[in-house]
Order: sequence, then C-alpha cells, then structure tokens
Amino acid sequence: MSGHSKWSTIKRKKGALDQKRSKIFSRIIKEISVAVKEGGADPDGNARLRMALNNARGANMPKENITRALNKAKETEALTEITYEGYAPNGIAVFIECLTDNPQRTLGNIRAIFNKRGGNLAVNGSVAFMFERKGIITIPKGTLDPDELQLEIIDAGVDDFDIREDSFVVTTSLEGFVPVQKRLEELGIEAENAELQRIPVETKILPPDDGVKTLKIIELIEDDDDVQNVFHNLEVTDAIIERMEA
Repeated sequence: MSGHSKWSTIKRKKGALDQKRSKIFSRIIKEISVAVKEGGADPDGNARLRMALNNARGANMPKENITRALNKAKETEALTEITYEGYAPNGIAVFIECLTDNPQRTLGNIRAIFNKRGGNLAVNGSVAFMFERKGIITIPKGTLDPDELQLEIIDAGVDDFDIREDSFVVTTSLEGFVPVQKRLEELGIEAENAELQRIPVETKILPPDDGVKTLKIIELIEDDDDVQNVFHNLEVTDAIIERMEA
C-alpha cells in the first residue's frame, strides 16, 4: 500500500483554504435533511444519514445543532441534487455538486461567477470523464497501529492508505466505499469524516498568479449557499498557497 497519495497531497495543501466553519455546518445540515427524507431518521437503517452524522461529529458540530437538524429535516422543503460542469481560465476543469430548493437561482449564480471571472459553464459530461469517483475516509490516529489497520481493511476495497500527522486517510474505490465503512464499524473504529469525492485523473500545473486566480473563482463558487462540493484538476502548489496567504 502506498503511503503517499498525490490527491491527498493536493487536498492537504488546499485544506487551510477550506476551513469555513459555518459553511461546513450548512453543508452537513443539508445532507442530514436529504438523508432523512430519502431513508428515514434512523441512522442504523440509513447509511447516508449515518455518514452525515459521523461527519457532523467529525466537524465538531454541537450536539444541539445536530438534534435541531434532525428535528427539522422532515419539515424542510425538499432539496434537489444537481451538478454543474465548467472550465475556469487556463482550461482548469471544475465539477460542482449542489443541493438547492431553486435550481434556476443556483444555475444563474454559478453561470455569473464563471462569466465574470473568465470561465465558462459547460454542458453535463464535458468534464465528468476527467474525474474518478472515490471514497475518502479520515480516521483519527489515536492508538491505532497503521500496519494492523491496513491488514484489517485492505480486502474491503482500499485503494490507498495515507498516513498524516494525526490521522489516516483511506481512499477507496466507489464500490469499496460502503464495505470499508462497514468493516471499520465492525472493528469499532469511528471515522472523523467519510465522503465520496471526484478525484482528477490528471492534474494541471499553472504559474502561481494564474493558479491564484483560478482558486479565487473556486472559492467564490464554494461560498454559494447552494453549493455542497467543488472539485477541480488544478494542482495546488506551495507557490500558489503562499500567494493566496500573502
């Protein structure tokens, strides 16, 4: 098993840019709402809800916020899951996942960001093939032995096992995402975060100034209330991070 995942490195470098607490909570609350409407309020029989609740705890969401989200879920207006695809300047592919109560509003907002920043919204299928669906599961290190943990879960569908400073990041195939989570539950191990992501087949390197412009577009899209996740194929280098933080 490889201890170094190129995608994990990209995500780790960009991680500091994504820690917007209120936005993270909002995303989780929406996911809880959709999960309850889709499969009921019992997490034991609703895998999607169980994952959302685990992610809420991993994000340190207060218990009262979680309880309120569960209580309001059935009363909340149904949300539509919709995706958009496009290109940021310099040919960077962007895939956007949304949960919205007004698709027309969301489309207008996303299109406006692309148009004002030199990008363009594309038809569905234009960039989807540039990404692979993978499961990303973050596990707190605690007292876990990495070698033993890998042996316990590798046959469930693990593609990569990345050792961080205070956690393990497990990458799974799309088919292995649920089996790996079930195996962790059998072992009594609670993940800090588990989600399906779209991993770029290949990344693209840009000069720092161009990379910063692209990340600013991505941040604007992420800040939209209807947007749940944004995936792209820009390789976020140290030089880009330094310019963003300057």
